[in-house]
Amino acid sequence: MTTLHLYNTLTRQQEKFLPENTSRVTFYTCGPTVYDDAHIGNFRAFLAADLLRRWIESPLCEIQAPDGDTHRGPREVVHVMNITDVGHMTDDAAADGSGEDKMALAGRRIAEAKKAGTLPQDADVDPQNPYAIAAFYAGRFIEDAARLGLKVAREAEREPWRMPRATAAVPRMIEWIAELIAKGHAYVAGESGARAVYFDVRSFPSYGRLSGNTLDDIRGGAGGRVSDANQSAKKHPADFLLWKEDASHIMKWDSPWGAGYPGWHIECSVMAGDALAPDTGVIDLHSGGEDNIFPHHECERAQSCCHSGQPEFARHWLHARFLQVEGEKMSKSKGNFFTARDLFAKGHEPASVRLELIKTHYRSNANFTEQGLKDSARIVERWRTFADRARASSIPGERNDAVADAFASAMSDDLNIAGALGVVNAWLGQTPEPTQADAALLAEFDAVLGLLELERAARAETAIGVFAAGLEPDAEVERLLTERRDARAGKDFARADAIRTELTSRGYAIKDMPGGRVEVTRA
Repeated sequence: MTTLHLYNTLTRQQEKFLPENTSRVTFYTCGPTVYDDAHIGNFRAFLAADLLRRWIESPLCEIQAPDGDTHRGPREVVHVMNITDVGHMTDDAAADGSGEDKMALAGRRIAEAKKAGTLPQDADVDPQNPYAIAAFYAGRFIEDAARLGLKVAREAEREPWRMPRATAAVPRMIEWIAELIAKGHAYVAGESGARAVYFDVRSFPSYGRLSGNTLDDIRGGAGGRVSDANQSAKKHPADFLLWKEDASHIMKWDSPWGAGYPGWHIECSVMAGDALAPDTGVIDLHSGGEDNIFPHHECERAQSCCHSGQPEFARHWLHARFLQVEGEKMSKSKGNFFTARDLFAKGHEPASVRLELIKTHYRSNANFTEQGLKDSARIVERWRTFADRARASSIPGERNDAVADAFASAMSDDLNIAGALGVVNAWLGQTPEPTQADAALLAEFDAVLGLLELERAARAETAIGVFAAGLEPDAEVERLLTERRDARAGKDFARADAIRTELTSRGYAIKDMPGGRVEVTRA
């Protein structure tokens, strides 16, 4: 078994994960901007973080300590995920924050939906109240995240500090900005009434190291990130916004630089630093989607290092790649844009959605497909059946250490999830009579993967069929099952086989049960 190795975005190589304290790991994840329901691409990044967190906590995970010794779990992971409810502008690829606040955009969308009568039934929200909008979507996010097994969301229901809101941290942001100005890392630009505070990127020589950008690239507006109209007040084109004076903004606070609102990047620096590293200014892990690398995490790293005086803000940076749907970029106009609750409403269980979102390595682009979701549902059902049989066994059995070691080796190899799932599935196939020890081992694996603990839809039973969890009885399927039963009774086996084939083509697998009924699952 090897110690945990992870790819570090900062160093662009796979390396040993070396936290300051192997018994207590600090972990910050950039969370959602709550102006709409989170889509499955968002959840892919959040679940990658959850998978890593669960693996670090596992008794199977070994981590090298600073003195060179190997430390084996279990261990505590202090995981914090923010909720952004102010300051995230529509043009979030621009480091200095252009466009409009996404909360204002949400207000207009809700107002239009109210007129059209298309708001969700539980959405009694005032479109003019950004705090109400944020509370509504934050509640829906936490509900969806908890259903998908995101541990930090479940913890936040008891310990709200684990999911801090940006609006609650604005006073601390103002303090941070004042300190950055005092230390020579930020400056005020513009006349009273239209002032802005910018971070001086040239005061932090390693700015660009995380993303691979250089100041010369950014000076030229590479990738359309820099607007010429916004450069005149800056010392350097790459300088980014910390505070904007704007008395007309939808959400505003008084500050030494006038009433206004914070930049997006300062929010995470403050919330991560205050929650996880108030004394040292350094955390062990920071994660997000690959779109967060620049400008958000690059700017976050610069602010945090300059505030604390430390050379680094996070010892390790992890970023999940993008998600496609049926081989294409997710888009509402293409009809392939899904939120988690869209899939739940279609009858897909949280466990199958979670597995479909974590089963591709986090550093590979994932392709979310309907067939893949069906395959994940079958895997989950297979594991449940194995677990039920193992728990019901009267044989104590012995722990399969070789399988445990193989699973651990895969997970410690930069979260090789495909390898880990392959180990489990092969083991299940080689274990026709599972024992109590097998039940315990599968529970160890599932504490990492987080599938079997999720809500399990009840099977639907009718006079002719027993439909697997997540499958609703269908009148046409019922008719075919009845016709097949009659054909078998009349010894018309050719017709019975043809009906089985037809059901398979419709996505159903059937199995005859004692008593004359038929078990129906996804094909």
